[in-house]
Amino acid sequence: MAKRDYYEVLGVQKSASEKDIKKAYRRMAMKYHPDRNPDDKKAEESFKEVNEAFEILSDEQKRRAYDQYGHAGVDPSAGGASGFGGGNFGDIFGDVFGDIFGGASGGQSRSSVQRGADLRYQLELSLEEAVKGVSKQVRIPTLVECKTCNGSGAKKGTQPTSCSTCGGIGQIRMQQGFFSVQQTCPDCRGHGKVIKHPCSSCHGEGRVQEHKTLSVKIPAGVDTGDRIRLSGEGEAGANGGPAGDLYVQVSVIDHPIFQRDGKNLYCEVPITFTDAALGGELEVPTLSGRVKLKVPAETQTGKLFRLRGQGVRSVRGGSTGDLMCRVVIETPVKLTEKQKDLLRHLHQTFEDEGHHRQSPKKTSFFEGVKKFFDDMKS
Repeated sequence: MAKRDYYEVLGVQKSASEKDIKKAYRRMAMKYHPDRNPDDKKAEESFKEVNEAFEILSDEQKRRAYDQYGHAGVDPSAGGASGFGGGNFGDIFGDVFGDIFGGASGGQSRSSVQRGADLRYQLELSLEEAVKGVSKQVRIPTLVECKTCNGSGAKKGTQPTSCSTCGGIGQIRMQQGFFSVQQTCPDCRGHGKVIKHPCSSCHGEGRVQEHKTLSVKIPAGVDTGDRIRLSGEGEAGANGGPAGDLYVQVSVIDHPIFQRDGKNLYCEVPITFTDAALGGELEVPTLSGRVKLKVPAETQTGKLFRLRGQGVRSVRGGSTGDLMCRVVIETPVKLTEKQKDLLRHLHQTFEDEGHHRQSPKKTSFFEGVKKFFDDMKS
């Protein structure tokens, strides 16, 4: 009986990718698997046909020979590639379904040496500390190598022995008919070794939990979201593996005066009505001390004054930013009767001379309002 085209068996195009072929094989193998079709000879034959097709099309060299010469290019009797009968179905099936059952393909053992986990520490800084840089002591809980057994997990004077169940591989293979599954060895949990006499300090884990204090140097100019990596200061690795890293995540606390935006600082400076109208000199704070700020006459609320070089120098370098001072005119409160009379008199002088001179923005605004309503009527 003539063999069917392998691409037709798997239901894929000749141009199908390796991923598509694996996906199609998985679907077809599940469909015709003997465990799902007991005592069904036809399904069993289809299952063998699917596996034969997959063995050829999943191998780049065999697939190339099949594409060029057809079945003759992969027929063992014709000197071609080996057919299904010469292959190990368990290896093929294990390769495709290994991710489902957690087994490693090809009978290779899982490495018992594992890198330690990375740790993260949230460090809060004041704005001054973030801008100028600081050294901080941090205390972190972590797993460290057991000093009693030097990380082996075995009692002093003894050593872990090779697992007799898996022969030191860390995996065991179970075969049921055509179906082969690799699983982690239940005795050694995939390590390939067992500890008959556990260390009394770490109980066979090779690591113990401790708190350690580290000195962290924070460079000048860091900001919220920046992180500092301390190599090898994370958890100790399992079975003598390398330690992970510690990542110190920076969070800058809100400042009562300044707000930071990149390398610039912003602050609001309240000024009196008379300072805004007549001009004056104010003393404003910076992170390096107090400086004088000259306010010209007729200054409006919300005006920004730039103090160059009074901002932040970024941790990534570049020029130092500026301090932006936004002036806010404060309305006087708790006026005396004399002060109220003076303000009423001032207001009357504005009325007598017309507000358009002293309050051009107010005049322009109400002229715009009048035009708006006039246009609505027309």
